[in-house]
Amino acid sequence: MIELPSKVEGKQFDLYELEQKLKPIGYTIGGNWDYDHGAFDYKINGNEDEGYQFIRLPFQAVDGQLDDNNCTVKLGRPFLLSHVFEAELDDEASTGTFSGTFNQFQEPVDKDASFPPQYIEEGKALAQELEMLLLVD
Repeated sequence: MIELPSKVEGKQFDLYELEQKLKPIGYTIGGNWDYDHGAFDYKINGNEDEGYQFIRLPFQAVDGQLDDNNCTVKLGRPFLLSHVFEAELDDEASTGTFSGTFNQFQEPVDKDASFPPQYIEEGKALAQELEMLLLVD
């Protein structure tokens, strides 16, 4: 994990409005959310050799719960992370039309894998893009 100090850290937003800004540029709400916290993820790269690299923008509910209308969230410090997933399928896995390269619900083999250096600059540029998008008004 590589932290990326950013001016977005500590800023508060309506969660719905934040989603409307981030989803069109490729961010998704990560799977590890709860009623009081979560994160937006942007996949930088993904392949079986290097794993899957993301920039993650964590947030914490400050007014309401994440599944409420008009929930206000406070942004945390963005960071880069790399997940390496098991490439082989187990006996009960499906290889049908809807199976992908990896099972998105599968636990990573190494969720804190080292981050390939060639993607660090791209991650820093994405953090700057977040600042321009979210702090302009």
